[in-house]
Amino acid sequence: MTRPRILMADDHSLVLAGLRRLVEEEGDVVGTVEDGRALIEAAQRLRPDLILLDISMPLLNGLDAARQLTKLVPDSKMIFLTMHATPTYVTEAFKAGAVGYLVKQSAEAELKQAIQAVLKGQHYMTPSVTKDTLGTKSHPSEGPVCKRPVTTLTERQREVLQLIAEGKGTRAIASMLHISIKTVEFHRTRIMEELNLHSTAELTRYAVSEGLVSL
Repeated sequence: MTRPRILMADDHSLVLAGLRRLVEEEGDVVGTVEDGRALIEAAQRLRPDLILLDISMPLLNGLDAARQLTKLVPDSKMIFLTMHATPTYVTEAFKAGAVGYLVKQSAEAELKQAIQAVLKGQHYMTPSVTKDTLGTKSHPSEGPVCKRPVTTLTERQREVLQLIAEGKGTRAIASMLHISIKTVEFHRTRIMEELNLHSTAELTRYAVSEGLVSL
């Protein structure tokens, strides 16, 4: 029987190394990456059967990466493996196209079961995140600085917001996203208007509260 080809994404190399040991019991790890943009590139190049990804990743967070991967590599199944267990993240992960969700604290006990389930065409959600939370509205414990969810922004606006919150300058963002400096400035203005935020500090706090970047 052919072993599944698995791509792993996490911004901590030590976490990747530890998880790889568990994952290799279930399939062949064809690649590991440490940021969301590298994940997009690797997934298109490698076409894995399964992608394990975190939510908080630099350059492009896991949720937005998943939204793109659903379109770019629709045959690749995605399992989120993350520290976030709040309803908002769980809901958005499945909306983004994930078929599995488990928290890192449970990885050693549940990862094998989760991989086997999704490869059989089933969905998997860690028991510590009960199904009834999927219909609730909640924000992460950090506390958002405004009440509007990040999903009110466009995909490009979320990309710009994350990069601003990570400390990237306007010129660097323009180069990374292959857009003009004026376009970056336009998106920044629209983001601040949409969220009713007035400084880079407020944008950063909001991005942290919504899981776009981690502390």
